Amino acid sequence: MSICAVDLFCGAGGLTYGLQEAGIDVRAGFDIEPECEYPYVANNDDVDFVNADLAEDHHTATIREYLTGDADYTMIAGCAPCQPFSSMSNGNKNRKDSHEKWGLMGDFADIVSEVEPDLVTMENVPEAQNADPYGEFRNTLSELGYVVSDELVDCPEYGVPQQRKRLVLVASKHGHIELIEPTHDPDEVTVQSQLEEHDLAELEAGETSDVDFLHNARGLSDTNLERIRHSEPGGTWESWPERLLLECHKKESGRKYVSMYGRMEWDSPAPTITTQFYNYGSGRFGHPEEDRAISVREGALLQTFPENYEFVESLDHLSIVSVGKLIGNAVPPRLGEVVGKSVRKHVHNEGHQRRLATSQMPAE
Repeated sequence: MSICAVDLFCGAGGLTYGLQEAGIDVRAGFDIEPECEYPYVANNDDVDFVNADLAEDHHTATIREYLTGDADYTMIAGCAPCQPFSSMSNGNKNRKDSHEKWGLMGDFADIVSEVEPDLVTMENVPEAQNADPYGEFRNTLSELGYVVSDELVDCPEYGVPQQRKRLVLVASKHGHIELIEPTHDPDEVTVQSQLEEHDLAELEAGETSDVDFLHNARGLSDTNLERIRHSEPGGTWESWPERLLLECHKKESGRKYVSMYGRMEWDSPAPTITTQFYNYGSGRFGHPEEDRAISVREGALLQTFPENYEFVESLDHLSIVSVGKLIGNAVPPRLGEVVGKSVRKHVHNEGHQRRLATSQMPAE
């Protein structure tokens, strides 16, 4: 049973890559950021990239055109930008309510309403589940006749080595649908299990691999080098000599952020890979052994991108900030593959039920 799809808010292509690995024919990705085009097209098979602001123009005629053909089922997939919902963006609800990107959830719902594909999937941060725009999105799907299933996914249970939960929704016009059962023992999904199979060169802070220019580590000041040398994997800045503490650490409020300037642990999942994972001071992004932050390539691997995934055409085009944003904002490809396998299982079962019903019809 064939499925064709489009990927809205596609970013660098993590969701598309995973869906294609599961055997879904993703034909196009739509995104407002032009820097997404190179990684999206370079790493995914037979896809088009449409540089589009979906809040300004829903491009429903174009989406329908991509979904037209001989596939048995059509699907719209996507991850409306999650920053407005994330607890990491800000804790001020009033500020979040005024954030212009809140509207993109509504735009996603409008596109689904106008196109009405057989299947819909969306991924977002857990906080979205408690937000009015998400509730309205879910209600819209139900009113259109979709059977909706959503759940909070513990990423290590599906092979993503991050201490990360994600809200995953799948919906179908053809009956009950749900995610497949967890695929991994979460105790075995660790930083080491993900990185050890890749023969990455050891690096010092500020150094770049001769083999892979994305395997590079940002430089550290003398003070930060001393800090990381005093840091144990999984430990906190509380073990540093007092002379290395920042002023914020000495305040009571600073004790809420003990993971900052921390090292990862080999035998645990990584923290959530954010858009600034390459910065030692942005979280627990210190390498477990080497005195540096994790490299751009290591961040991509912990997001479950394959080692040969290209984010820019060449070293001349590299901006660490831009590539970090592409990686941190991406849907982990392995999670995309889980969604794809779940959808394929659903249509297989639905097709079986359809054939069974037909076979039981009385002969005329």
